[in-house]
Amino acid sequence: MKTLENYINGQWERSNSTQQIPIYNPANQEITAQVPYGPDTVKDVHKAIEHAHKAYLEWKDVPAMRRVQPLFKMKTLLEDHKEEIAKLITSECGKTYAESLGELQRAIENIEVACGTYVLNQSEFSENIAPGIDEFMIRQPLGVCACITPFNFPGMIPFWFLPYAIATGNAFILKPSEKVPTAMQYIFELIDKNLDLPKGLLSLVHGGKDSVDALLQHPDVKAISFVGSTQVARYIYSEGAKYGKRVQAQGGAKNPIVIMPDADIDMTTKIITDSVYGCAGQRCLAASIIITVGDNKNIKDSLVEAAKSRKVGYGLEKDIEMGPVISKESKSRIESLIQKGVAEGANILVDGTNKNVSGFENGNFLYPTILENVPLNKEIISTEIFGPVMTLLNFKSMEDSIQFINSGRYGNMACIFTQDGLSARQFRSQAMAGNIGVNVGVAAPVAQFPFSGWKDSFFGDLHAQGRHGIEFYTQTKVVIERWPKTWSRTF
Repeated sequence: MKTLENYINGQWERSNSTQQIPIYNPANQEITAQVPYGPDTVKDVHKAIEHAHKAYLEWKDVPAMRRVQPLFKMKTLLEDHKEEIAKLITSECGKTYAESLGELQRAIENIEVACGTYVLNQSEFSENIAPGIDEFMIRQPLGVCACITPFNFPGMIPFWFLPYAIATGNAFILKPSEKVPTAMQYIFELIDKNLDLPKGLLSLVHGGKDSVDALLQHPDVKAISFVGSTQVARYIYSEGAKYGKRVQAQGGAKNPIVIMPDADIDMTTKIITDSVYGCAGQRCLAASIIITVGDNKNIKDSLVEAAKSRKVGYGLEKDIEMGPVISKESKSRIESLIQKGVAEGANILVDGTNKNVSGFENGNFLYPTILENVPLNKEIISTEIFGPVMTLLNFKSMEDSIQFINSGRYGNMACIFTQDGLSARQFRSQAMAGNIGVNVGVAAPVAQFPFSGWKDSFFGDLHAQGRHGIEFYTQTKVVIERWPKTWSRTF
């Protein structure tokens, strides 16, 4: 059984921990490798931080134009090896091969944007703010920065952070989810063999909460980036702030989509079905609550038919549209929420529980599920399910829909389907969410825009990606200079 190693100071080495936990393929429960775990991983983290700090002291003074050069090669590496990486993502995460390729494309786009850091990170200059005095602001790197990533996008989410951190002059430590570390392990092997970076500039460390706390508490770690559940995001934010760190912590979501009576039924059905059931519903921008406005029986019937026809199976097989959820524990939790919703009064239109995929009977498979008539004060309305479950609600007006959306605790995404520009304008203005979609089912920002989030979906000030990423990984310095003309210019 292969035990994954850490990448520290430019080399691979075994963990100090003798404790390991298995990595499962969620489609068949086969153990593919094991990953270091437990309190002794703290020693690994401390060693990575020590070498990262040394690398930062060298890297911060490298000219910005030179700092981005390795990113061009990093982009090419991902492009040249995307098929192998996508297969690893599917085998450890469960999503379809097409979905794995899609997330890698998003990773590549972030590297492309970060390649322009030397342009986006220019100084601001003001001449003669007073006689003979100039003032300007420059941005300088923070130091050692760390990132803690979730299981659902193992190939993409690290690249919301990594390229921006090193392009702006920082050292970077990645702690991937212990459930899905193999894709980034492979990517770091590619980086090790092909990129000429200072030893220690990029580190990969494994573990669980012990490793996370070590990153949060160490004084040489200046910034923490996190994506995961709201409960953990709040912990990361509060602990990081307690230790004086800059923090961006993306939390959970309960994403609503409003369907107006004038929406195109065929287009809306296809897009919403992909939004709810793509990646088995395990993404922070997956639609969860579908709100029909007025009399909209036709769209309900269309959504039910699409859910029943979705092809579920192993993500590496042909024509599969949805894979398994990440673990048996996750499957049990989702099934429990469905059962609780029904017990609390919901009507189940499509039941995706208690079904198997032929040849993969041990897999963590759930089929698309649709609930309707759920009382608004019940748990399933406010809880992030993170699985392939659609909850159908109906309101008389768009205003009632917006009021319901804004009363929720989350604010990651809200979308509307309509052919009326005035309705779309009102919705995008009034809906309290960081990412808004109009006739779009997954309002995922492209790399040059920040991955926004409001309320309990985000803790911090600066989001991932784009200019926000550059600002997060730099600190401003204002310089005020006087050079009196009366001073001698004789040398």
